[in-house]
Amino acid sequence: MSPFFFSNAKYTSTIIHLLILAHRSLASGPVDPTQGFVSLPLNRSNYNIQKPYDVPEDQRYSFSDGVHKCWVYSTDKPHTRTSLTKPRTEIAIHGYNYSSGVWQFEGYGYVPAGTSGVCVMQVFGASPHATTFMLRVYNGSLMYYRSQVLVDEIYNKWFRLNVIHDVDGSKVKVCIDGYLKLEADGREGTSHAFKCGVYAQDDDSFYMESRWRGIKVLRKNR
Repeated sequence: MSPFFFSNAKYTSTIIHLLILAHRSLASGPVDPTQGFVSLPLNRSNYNIQKPYDVPEDQRYSFSDGVHKCWVYSTDKPHTRTSLTKPRTEIAIHGYNYSSGVWQFEGYGYVPAGTSGVCVMQVFGASPHATTFMLRVYNGSLMYYRSQVLVDEIYNKWFRLNVIHDVDGSKVKVCIDGYLKLEADGREGTSHAFKCGVYAQDDDSFYMESRWRGIKVLRKNR
């Protein structure tokens, strides 16, 4: 058998291998988590800003060119005089509280360097806990509460966040930039709502900030 045959066979094998790798790459590429969902109307009447009770809203929140900016300091007051929680400036979505079905939050988030020890998005409502899901930032890592890293380095770049809450199935799925990063159990509760912004947690930095654009609330077609 001629040397050319072996050379040609080796070349063909390499091409096939590369085609297989390309196919796998395409198959494992980003997906659109919103397929099968309906985007619901969302405007200023569908959310309010929870911010330190003793400062005006424009000192902790701004909206310009389609970007929501939320910031808070570790020394700030809570959002109500009677609250015992840590400081926050959050966009609290209302009018779309839910207790059944499959719901989804979508938004593009941005966390500047230095912001740490903070929740930037949450699914409020659980039992006996207060939340079903928290997306936190610790030293540049995007995390599920403080138990699992979803993205190692998130500072200073926009990321697409999709949080899908299947109430009846008691599951939460989280996609970052179209890639599934988490599937976790639900945490019970009879009423849920979405929030995003900054809400101080343990080991919080002095200054905390996040920015959001393209915020949507979606519900799965029945």
